[in-house]
Amino acid sequence: MAAKSGALSVEGLTRRFGDVVALDGVSLDIAPGELLTILGPSGSGKTTLLKVVAGFERPDGGRVRVDGEDITELPPARRDIGMVFQNYALFPHLTVQANVAFPLEMRNVGKAEIARRVGETLALVELKGYEARLPKQLSGGQQQRVALARAIVFNPRLLLLDEPFGALDRKLRETMQLEVRRLQRRLGLTTIFITHDQEEALVLSDRIAVMNRGAIQQVATTTEIYERPANDFVADFVGESNIFHGTLTEPGVVTLAGGRRLRVDGAAAIGERLGVLMRPERFAMSGTNCFAGEVLEAVYLGASFKLRLACTDGLELIVRQPARGRLPAAGQRIEVGIEPDAIHVF
Repeated sequence: MAAKSGALSVEGLTRRFGDVVALDGVSLDIAPGELLTILGPSGSGKTTLLKVVAGFERPDGGRVRVDGEDITELPPARRDIGMVFQNYALFPHLTVQANVAFPLEMRNVGKAEIARRVGETLALVELKGYEARLPKQLSGGQQQRVALARAIVFNPRLLLLDEPFGALDRKLRETMQLEVRRLQRRLGLTTIFITHDQEEALVLSDRIAVMNRGAIQQVATTTEIYERPANDFVADFVGESNIFHGTLTEPGVVTLAGGRRLRVDGAAAIGERLGVLMRPERFAMSGTNCFAGEVLEAVYLGASFKLRLACTDGLELIVRQPARGRLPAAGQRIEVGIEPDAIHVF
């Protein structure tokens, strides 16, 4: 299959439902062949954004362009966009073959060409031999593959996936994540993936756009989103976090509200109010910044111990340590440390 992926640009999209602002001036640029995940909690506007791009919702303002062509007013059928829904949206009375052939029939493709392309696409999603089955005769994962095949069989310019793995169990979901990523790279398809699952976003994406209350909070690579979040919301939403606030009282020193002084890296003006992020796995048994306290809770997670630690100065930390030796007991006193370059200041 030859991809004809396009560059997507959305500019200043707004959408209101009564008093609810679903999209608040959203702008995004997605490069040809890129997989961008839109990550956010329920009600953040991510599905509304996808529906506007697909043509199922009309924006109150703003434009949608693919390769420079304004498609804002085009109906969904003329946008050349493939879409996969969480509930699969397969035709229950049609076979796998007929479900996948449907978009080609709507485009008046010849029978021989339909047979060739359906066969080729089913082989891509590893469903060769399932052509005559009905959706009810398939597992959830197989139904999802049929939906994916139907979305790509006509060589769309864009592929949109709206929480497609939400109904699958964890192990199958992880398998499908890797398969979608493999397929997307092989075809070079420009893809938008919607999810509220931060781990899924980190596994799949070239870049992540974090949304909240109808607005984009940050767009960055997976590493940047995790290591250098732009604000409190992104830091708290993506991954486990210890977030505190303080003031830069001297170069390289942030003083927290309770008086604790933290050595940090990064330039800022003296007196500036700052957020401080310390990821649980960045702590070690010692470090430039030391924290001593009592274990409130300890959980064994296989490869690591997750500890909730009450420090002597009133701070409470979440700390992850490699699972070596015994799991610390509640009430046990321990000391951990973190280096300045492991602390993100924003």
